[in-house]
Amino acid sequence: MVRPCVVCVPARNEAARLPLLLDSLAGQDAEGPIRVVVLANNCTDGMVEVLRGGQGAGRFEGLDLRIVEATLEGAEAHVGTARRMALDAGADWLADLDAEDGILLTTDADARLPATWVSANLLALENAEIVGGRLVIDGDEDLAPGVTDLNARVERYWAGVRRLEELLDPAPHDPAPRHGDHTGASLGFPVSLYRAVGGLPPLPCGEDNALVGLMRDGGARLRHCPDIHVLVSARRDGRVAGGMATEMERRARAISGEAYLLPEAGFWEQLVLRRAALRRAYDLPEEEREEACAALGLGSGDLAAVLATGCPNAIAFVERADRLIGTRSAPAPVCDIDLALKDLADIAARIERRGRARKAA
Repeated sequence: MVRPCVVCVPARNEAARLPLLLDSLAGQDAEGPIRVVVLANNCTDGMVEVLRGGQGAGRFEGLDLRIVEATLEGAEAHVGTARRMALDAGADWLADLDAEDGILLTTDADARLPATWVSANLLALENAEIVGGRLVIDGDEDLAPGVTDLNARVERYWAGVRRLEELLDPAPHDPAPRHGDHTGASLGFPVSLYRAVGGLPPLPCGEDNALVGLMRDGGARLRHCPDIHVLVSARRDGRVAGGMATEMERRARAISGEAYLLPEAGFWEQLVLRRAALRRAYDLPEEEREEACAALGLGSGDLAAVLATGCPNAIAFVERADRLIGTRSAPAPVCDIDLALKDLADIAARIERRGRARKAA
């Protein structure tokens, strides 16, 4: 039986792009109608009128669309508040349906979705509590050649980081092939989990990662499903400082000669090894666990704090402990992307050679 779901979309001044998102939702291959909440906040471009006109003309047939208008003021006028309000409205809708096993999905107003997006999310959530979709730049082939090449190198960099994770600390619930994205552009989780963590933190930026962090702190499995992707805008005048538009502006500056710096490959190797050591420590007897954690910089008081509220599994233990260690660590050293790519490949090759030698011994 298909679990009921609601797609929750925060939107401000997206009269041109939001109808395209709704068109893509109306064309989903999932059992309909698709329930959608649009949280329209502080709009001045006629977006709500465009949506209601489309509804009246039957444009979004196949959607059960609810438009919630809100005026956010002062320090609350940002995407974190809007996304929380959208998700809360979706959770309330599922409660009205008595759908305790319901699913909340969220995406961005300027995104476009393949026809399988809803059904692929629901399928992936049968074996995980959180599912992220891969971000694909919409119209990448129409960008300047230099931008397209940089986009490809950035993809290779993050694929290289994931390769180190797969070699040194593989997660059974998130096997290869996988991507590395879990942002508000494509995120799904059970409504019960959303309620359990107290909802989305209303932050002006990074609210999506903060929510995922809360869920993983409680032991939730995060799946980066290769069957789920979302087309995201390549525009450079976005709604959120620090969001995708900020990244696209950074890449544009790199094409003009500014260095494009990313964390060094060695930083990722050490981070993955540390998390692997924490994962092993979780399964050790108490005294041995304390010794293993002390070697990583966690004293007995730190360990008590990590375990204070109960720790259901290794996922929760690693997330809490590693975050604590991270707060005491120096910022990641950075280098040019091409050097980082070479070093990631060299490290992976070294690990693979060592693995082959062990098998041959």
